[in-house]
Amino acid sequence: MNKHRKHSDYLLSLAVFALIAFGLIMIYSVSKYYSLEVTDGATDKYYLKHQFYMICIGLVAWIATQSIDYHFWQKNASWMFFATIGLILLPVVLTPLGLAHEYRWISLGFNFQPAELAKLTFIFYLAGLFSKQGENLKNIAKSFYPFLIAIGIIAVLMALQKDLGTLAVIILISAGMFLVSGAPFIQLIASLGIGTFGVWLLIKIEPYRMQRILTFLNPDASSTGAGYHIKNALIAIGSGGLWGLGFGQSKQKYLYLPEAHTDSIFAIICEELGALRSALVIVVFCFIAYRGLRIARNAPDIFGRLVAIGVTVWIFSQMAINIAAMFAIVPLTGIPLPFISYGGTSIIILLAAVGVLTNISKYQMTNQNKKW
Repeated sequence: MNKHRKHSDYLLSLAVFALIAFGLIMIYSVSKYYSLEVTDGATDKYYLKHQFYMICIGLVAWIATQSIDYHFWQKNASWMFFATIGLILLPVVLTPLGLAHEYRWISLGFNFQPAELAKLTFIFYLAGLFSKQGENLKNIAKSFYPFLIAIGIIAVLMALQKDLGTLAVIILISAGMFLVSGAPFIQLIASLGIGTFGVWLLIKIEPYRMQRILTFLNPDASSTGAGYHIKNALIAIGSGGLWGLGFGQSKQKYLYLPEAHTDSIFAIICEELGALRSALVIVVFCFIAYRGLRIARNAPDIFGRLVAIGVTVWIFSQMAINIAAMFAIVPLTGIPLPFISYGGTSIIILLAAVGVLTNISKYQMTNQNKKW
């Protein structure tokens, strides 16, 4: 079993930056009208410029994280996770002072969303927890209970912020990492049962969540809100047909489809480029997932393997949930399409996560007996 240090996975990086470049093009197409409205007609590039600035910050994060040995995150996983919890709680204090927005964002010259950072630091925390336990994974007190407590803390914080979309992604990340860690399958089943009960409890506490589910099941029953959003997303997708209306020719982006340049951007991509060309976006995401799984499979240790799995599941599941919501397959969740949607915090943290993934790829092992 030999250890080889080599260049990072450039194909993964190439695919990610291809999506980012495509995202910039689509953000410009979709947000021109919004930009003119926000700037009183001064420029149609307001959102494009802001996204470009955030990508530049993200590039710095990407360069830094791919240059740092990934074991650094293992050593500092616990305090980073708990520091992130503090950041998530900070808007509760800062919102009354006008320094935070809707209990989710902190104003740092741009709106910083700590919940996005929580996805990455939680991956580090779980990878550290599971890799530290080793053979003790079957010990409920040493591995299963700490796992449930960590998930419970995140669930409570996301529920307080009414951000169940982020919670759904974190749960999927946790399930993927838990499964690959080697923990007993019965513990995963128990986790899913507890999670199902938790979702039911959240619905009982906040009736609007049940209303959102009912709207998803019957969009025609609501002419505003989620029902309006779903119907206009489907109109955009249907209008595009196989080949689309042409770049820049969307009709739904003119204030018909809410969040057109953020959460709903894939519907506009379908409208302008058509189903066939839009499917290429999904193909690129599948390629990124393949490269991520390959890095995980060849990682030299359990921590690297679990981090790679966590980041890969994060990117792919967030893509799948976002696109499924546009096709009315799942309820609207309010999470962005990775690398493509407008959003500063999302692109910065995602690029940092990809940097960690490419750093792990530098230490891939060959000639090993792989179990999966």
